Amino acid sequence: MAAPDWRLEGEWIKNCNCAFGCPCDFNARPTNGFCKGLVGMRITEGHFEGIKLDGLCFAATVDFPGALHEGNGKMQPIIDERATPEQRQALFNIFSGKYSAEGTMFQILSLIVTTIHDPLFVPFEFSFDKNGRVAKLVAKGVLETEVEPIKNPVTGAPHRIQVVMPEGFEHRGAEVASANINSTGAIKFETKGTHSSLATVVQTPEGVAA
Repeated sequence: MAAPDWRLEGEWIKNCNCAFGCPCDFNARPTNGFCKGLVGMRITEGHFEGIKLDGLCFAATVDFPGALHEGNGKMQPIIDERATPEQRQALFNIFSGKYSAEGTMFQILSLIVTTIHDPLFVPFEFSFDKNGRVAKLVAKGVLETEVEPIKNPVTGAPHRIQVVMPEGFEHRGAEVASANINSTGAIKFETKGTHSSLATVVQTPEGVAA
């Protein structure tokens, strides 16, 4: 039987409690020895089989006791309340990793996350300017994160740096920025001036297409 056809194209945020540069992207250990963070996306175009996902937002908060590849992670999915029951199930199908090739992002997540908290369905606010390194994601009542450029510590001028990952399973390239996070759901944490990655991505069953 042929694998289901799905695609997520859109604006991607990855913010965490580490120092600028996200050690995970370099196969290094988390800055503080553990990882608490989030990913979020606004889907500009997307589908799972015949179910359209255009315009929906989602996020997930995560908590890993060590490096991500060591596993034992916890996660809480947070879904746009506008999603219909069919769209919710379509997103959960994608998140499960069952419909992704080995070594792709959602398949890897399925291996390293051992606890999944009950999903939340809430209103979203999402703004995104990758080149300006400015973004905001609000999942009402449970998660808020704001992104701004890293500042030069002497002059205060915006500092620009990019990460390019030709074989990355999350994205091919991202702008690095500074994040503030306040997470009050099942995975609680707060950060000021920690790492942010902003990227535009296309995820498919075979991995990153762009």
